[in-house]
Amino acid sequence: MLSVVVILLGSALVLISSTQTWATTDVQGTLIEAKGAEALSLLQPLALAALALSLALALAGRIVRMALAAIAVVLGASLVWLTAGAAFGDPVAAVESAVTEHTGIAGAEGVSSVVADVALTPWPSIALAFGILVALGGLFAVSTGLMWRRAGHRYDKADPTSRAAASGPLDAVDSWDDLSRGDDPTDRR
Repeated sequence: MLSVVVILLGSALVLISSTQTWATTDVQGTLIEAKGAEALSLLQPLALAALALSLALALAGRIVRMALAAIAVVLGASLVWLTAGAAFGDPVAAVESAVTEHTGIAGAEGVSSVVADVALTPWPSIALAFGILVALGGLFAVSTGLMWRRAGHRYDKADPTSRAAASGPLDAVDSWDDLSRGDDPTDRR
């Protein structure tokens, strides 16, 4: 279950980083900031998907757990690929949507002509690190998922033969206890 915590932590911190300023630029004397979600439009949906997946992973049965673990690897790899492009790629691409929103100038070439310099903050690198954490958590879940205990086993219907034989007639409390275990006490009469 460590992988569930790792995926949960990594995806939550990627989601937090998407709300932070990733890049700033000066356009004709106006400072424009681009948040992570503006720099990468898929960042928040992927982080939310990984966050929800981590919770489902904790409750799933074996087959579904393995499928979810594989999806976690894909989500983590996608987060790494996207954030690596923002952290190490063209910095103008990180501020393109924010500059377009403020100036109305669209397209990479048009934005490049008005942007003098782009300063990246540490947040793209932080998101990259936590995207790697999501991918590693998914890999760990793939490798250990078959050994996990089943989460919902306590809600399974109790085996009526495993119940100790009653030493007398059933009373109302025994009938309610049988119903709580999923047995119908009227079937035995």
